[in-house]
Amino acid sequence: MILKITLLLIFIAIMLIVGIYSHKQAKDVNGFVLGGRSVGPWLTAFAYGTSYFSAVIFVGYAGQFGWNFGVASTWIGLGNAFIGSLMPWAILGRRTRIMTQHLNSKTMPDFFGQRFESKGLKVAASAITFLFLIPYTASLFNGLSRLFRMAFNVDYAVCVIVMAILTAVYVIAGGYMATALNDFIQGIIMLFGIVAVILAVLSKNGGFMQSLSLMSEIESPVLKGAYTSFFGPEPFYLLVVVLLTSLGTWGLPQMVGKFYAIKNERSIKIGTMISTFFAIIVAGGCYFLGGFGRLFCKPEQVSAEGFDSIIPTMLSGLGDVLIAVVLILVLSASMSTLSSLVLTSSSTLTLDFINSLKKKQPEEKKNLFVMRIFVAVFIIISAIIAIVQAKSRVTFIAQLMGVSWGALSGAFLAPFLYGLYWKKTSRAAVVTSFTFGCTLMIIQLLISMGFIHVQGAFLGLIFKNSLYSGVFSMLASLIIIPVVSLISAKTRPANVEQMFSCYDTTVTVQAKNVLTDEEE
Repeated sequence: MILKITLLLIFIAIMLIVGIYSHKQAKDVNGFVLGGRSVGPWLTAFAYGTSYFSAVIFVGYAGQFGWNFGVASTWIGLGNAFIGSLMPWAILGRRTRIMTQHLNSKTMPDFFGQRFESKGLKVAASAITFLFLIPYTASLFNGLSRLFRMAFNVDYAVCVIVMAILTAVYVIAGGYMATALNDFIQGIIMLFGIVAVILAVLSKNGGFMQSLSLMSEIESPVLKGAYTSFFGPEPFYLLVVVLLTSLGTWGLPQMVGKFYAIKNERSIKIGTMISTFFAIIVAGGCYFLGGFGRLFCKPEQVSAEGFDSIIPTMLSGLGDVLIAVVLILVLSASMSTLSSLVLTSSSTLTLDFINSLKKKQPEEKKNLFVMRIFVAVFIIISAIIAIVQAKSRVTFIAQLMGVSWGALSGAFLAPFLYGLYWKKTSRAAVVTSFTFGCTLMIIQLLISMGFIHVQGAFLGLIFKNSLYSGVFSMLASLIIIPVVSLISAKTRPANVEQMFSCYDTTVTVQAKNVLTDEEE
C-alpha cells in the first residue's frame, strides 16, 4: 500500500509541477488553446495518442471486445493505429495546420464558421461539441472505479473527485502546453506499462503459446477455436468496431485540434511516425490483452458483473509493483483524455458559442478568464454525471455515453474532410450532415432506451446498437456532403478561392530541407 500511495503522490506532484511550469505560455488565448502553434512532433504525437486511448479503451472496450472476438480483437488496435492515427496525420494534418492558421481559427467550430462564412454553423457546431462531449467525458471516470477499489479499497466518488480536481488545476494553470507536456509523460508510462502488464498476465497461463492453446479449446456459438481464429467469431461486427473506433477520430474536435498546434512541416512527418508507433503498442496491446479474457473470467461472472469486470479480474493477481503500475497507467490514460476534452469544450463554448452571441467581442484577458471558469464547470458537471450514473445506474446516462462518439463523428467528419479538400462544399451540405448525424444518434438513444421500436432487416441492422448506427452515420455523411453540395451550389461561400490560396503560397526554404533539381 505504501508503494502504491508513493507512486500515486509522485505522479500527482509531477502533473502539478508541469501545470505551474506551463503557466507562462498560457498568457493569451492562442497560448492557452493552441500552445502558440509551436508544439513539436513528440509532444503533439503523444498528445494525440493519449487523448485517443483512455480508461474507456483499457478497461471497457478491451474487456468487452476481447470477450466477444478473442485474440482477433487485436485488429481493433491495429485499425486504431493505421486508420485512426497514421491516416489522419497523413491526410488531415498538414492541410488542417495550413488552413486553420490562414483562417485564424482556433477550434473546429471556428473552422466551420470561417470556412463556410456562417456564424450559425459555428454556433451549432459549438453546441454539438459541448453537449456530446459531456457524457463522453463522464464515461472516462467509470473505467477507474473497479481498479481503485481493488488497489486502495476507496469509494468511487472519492477517486472521481481527486482526479477531477487534479486535472482542473493543471489545465487551468497551463492550458494546452501543460496538457501536452503531461500527455508526453503519461504516454511514456502507458507505453512501458502496457508491455509489462501483458507479459505478466500471459505468464499466469504459461506464456503466449500456452495461453493461445488454451484459448483455442474454448467453444463459441460459431465453432471451436473461433476465439483464436483470424477474424474471430463475428467478422462483420469486428469490422464495425474497427471503423467506429478508428475512422471516428477524424471527426472528433479534441483529436483534430492537435493538428492546429503543431509547429511545422517536419514536425508533421515525425509526428506521424511517432503517433502510429504509439497506437500500435498501446491500442494493439490493450485489445490483445483483452483477447485472453475468457481464460480469467467465467461467462456467469461477466453476466452478473458486466464487461468492465474482465480486465480488473485479469490484473487482480499481479504483484504490488505491477498493480501500482497499472493504476498509474489507467490514471494516465484517463487524465490525458480528460484534459484534452475539457480544454476543447471550454474553448469552443467561450470562443465559438458565447462570443458569437455578443455584439462586442470581449478582450483577451476576459476570454482567458471565462475559458478557465468553464474548464472547472465542465469537469464538475462530468464528475457529477459519472458519480450519479455509477451510484444509481441511470440508464439514460449510460446510453448517452454510447452515442456521443457516433454523434460527433457523424456530424463533423465529412464536413471537415471535404472542407479541407473540396472547394465546392456548400453550407447546405454541412447543415445536412450536422442534422443527419445528430438526429440518427438521438433516434439510436431512444431505441436503446425502449421509447421507440424499428422494424425491417435494414433498420434493424443500422440501429442494432450505437456502434452500427455510428458507423452508418459517418459513412453516409461522406456521400451526403458531395450530393447535397452539387444541388445547393448557391450556398457555397463566396470567398472560397482566397481560402484555398493558402495551399499555393510560395515559400523559400534552405537547400538542406528540400531536394531540388540539379542545374544543367
